[in-house]
Amino acid sequence: MKIGVVVHGPNIIDSGYALKLIDLLKQYGEVSARLGGTMGRTAVIDASLEGIIDISRKLVPSDSLKIFYEDRVDVIFLLNYGKSDVTGQVFGYKVYNHYVEKIIENDTPVIQIERPGEDDGSIIVWNDGCDIAGVVSEKLNLDIVSPEEVYNNHIKSDDVGTNQRIVHGVSPGENIMVNSVVIGKTNSDKLTLIARDNHIVDIVGGELKQHGLEKLGEVDLESAIIKTGLLRHAKVNPRVIEHEKPNTFKVAFLDHAGEDVYKFRDSSVVITVGDDTTLISSDILYRFDIPVVGITDGDLDKVVESGFKVKNSIIFEVESGFDDICGQNIKKVMFDGKQVSCDYSNIDEVKDKIVEIINNINCKYKINYIN
Repeated sequence: MKIGVVVHGPNIIDSGYALKLIDLLKQYGEVSARLGGTMGRTAVIDASLEGIIDISRKLVPSDSLKIFYEDRVDVIFLLNYGKSDVTGQVFGYKVYNHYVEKIIENDTPVIQIERPGEDDGSIIVWNDGCDIAGVVSEKLNLDIVSPEEVYNNHIKSDDVGTNQRIVHGVSPGENIMVNSVVIGKTNSDKLTLIARDNHIVDIVGGELKQHGLEKLGEVDLESAIIKTGLLRHAKVNPRVIEHEKPNTFKVAFLDHAGEDVYKFRDSSVVITVGDDTTLISSDILYRFDIPVVGITDGDLDKVVESGFKVKNSIIFEVESGFDDICGQNIKKVMFDGKQVSCDYSNIDEVKDKIVEIINNINCKYKINYIN
């Protein structure tokens, strides 16, 4: 039997269950595994699982399912460790339905293993399953939940129109991220986002952050990736990967945390704009020993437990609200609208040019050096 495994998110990896479940499934057939989503990539690297879980492509979970469908595997498993049984089951419902829209014939069993090891953990057989679901259920001591139960318990009441979206499993005081941009903070355990003309305009159960909404811009609320709280909960020891340094000094520019940071892994230094973008990007680039020059204004929303930065990184803290203005000028002057520049020979030259640009804006700033 050919078994495809889609691993989603860092928590299932950090908990050790991703590897345990893959090893379990190997007892029943030939297993291939790949990541679905992006935040799990650093967890795969830190756990040295690149040889077991394919992270070579940036894929949303439904596309990872689709690849296994096209490979004509006999069954597909979706492994997830949501913040609660509600968030995990709703996540699976949305992923499965996006997947069904992308395939021709829904003839491959899809089985989700959710929150293994927890009292509220479950197995969801999303379509006509196979005997392996019952076997795995017994092995893991997890109840089997039907798609109808998920729909009736968590989805049915959400049918309130395409301009509203209920977010499940939230707690007061958590960051609200839409497509990796922090757009507000919760103040309740119930959250609804409201959009008009493809822009989020209101929120129930939280407070909006206008600066974040401006960064987000237009958004399809129905298909947007929405997360609350920390992106990665575990405290980890980051693993640095040895790789060849570029022959020429390459400076890259990144002004949005939702972009694929991994595509800059062959850079010499990356300029990052915004507190959250700098935090997330520097943490990822630490694994590739790439320093950052961050442009921040002190408006940080904690989205990861610990953010690592490579030695010799440089962080500019500018006046409140000036990080985007400085970023736009840096992009215009240093990159001419592109994302990569080779006009500099070391990080000090990059720093000096940024100092010149910020001085021309007449903006106060201070520089922090990472030692």
